Amino acid sequence: MVGNGILKGLAETARNFFGSYVSKDRLTTVQYPEERLPQIEAARNFPFLVYDGADWQQGMRCVACQICEKECPPKCILIQKSADKKPDAVGKPQFYPAVFNIDISVCMSCQICVEVCPFDAIKMDVEFDLPTDDRFAGLLQQKDQLSKSNEYYHQIHPTEAAAVDSALAEERAKAEAKAKAAADAAQAKATLGAQPQPVGGESR
Repeated sequence: MVGNGILKGLAETARNFFGSYVSKDRLTTVQYPEERLPQIEAARNFPFLVYDGADWQQGMRCVACQICEKECPPKCILIQKSADKKPDAVGKPQFYPAVFNIDISVCMSCQICVEVCPFDAIKMDVEFDLPTDDRFAGLLQQKDQLSKSNEYYHQIHPTEAAAVDSALAEERAKAEAKAKAAADAAQAKATLGAQPQPVGGESR
């Protein structure tokens, strides 16, 4: 039937309109910005950088590998890699981004940067209310503005954050076990080398 979709849409609108007088569930309009609907976990808007611990500079997961910058379709990410290394949240020396900027006026929230990051350092935020009267510098977010704690990540995406933490903990445990095995092997080799070697005519 011609116009069947239009009739269904009008019926749904009427159902919500009249139903809003008797059921709060039908009241789909909120008095924004005083009232706000809770964000769903799958919501996404612009990227942010995750850091571990209390110090955002020391705990930043990003190692400035620049994969996200290269893969970004609209080229809204700018990264400058540091010349030195700093200890990360677990004490391992790592490169870090001396500069990390995202132009959110260009970002199209495609999440490709999140998908390609091998360190789970960049994730999608749910914050969308970012008004500014400067459409240039006001929409260019820098490293300090982009950095948000792992606790914040758990608040907005609890299921995803828990899975990421579990995977990172497993990787760290494997790395620690590998390092311990290498240290034990080196110690055993050193101990064997320190033993006196037999000289001519002597036997062990």
